[in-house]
Amino acid sequence: MDKTIATFKKNKFQEIRVGIREFKGNDLVDIRTWTMTQGSEEMVPTAKGVSINVALFGELKKSLAQVEAALSENRLI
Repeated sequence: MDKTIATFKKNKFQEIRVGIREFKGNDLVDIRTWTMTQGSEEMVPTAKGVSINVALFGELKKSLAQVEAALSENRLI
């Protein structure tokens, strides 16, 4: 399955895409920076990002909850 779940702007020329990808028979959660190609409006993926096996999604979710708590505790959000 290759499916983009969420997209948000990083800056004027880049965006972050979060999705589910299949690579070499493995299902992955992929969080990646996409950028515009020179002289075009087309977005392409960059090497900047992370892909983790879906089996580790629970750990990712737990870690993000800890980040959210720390940001809140430090009044950053």
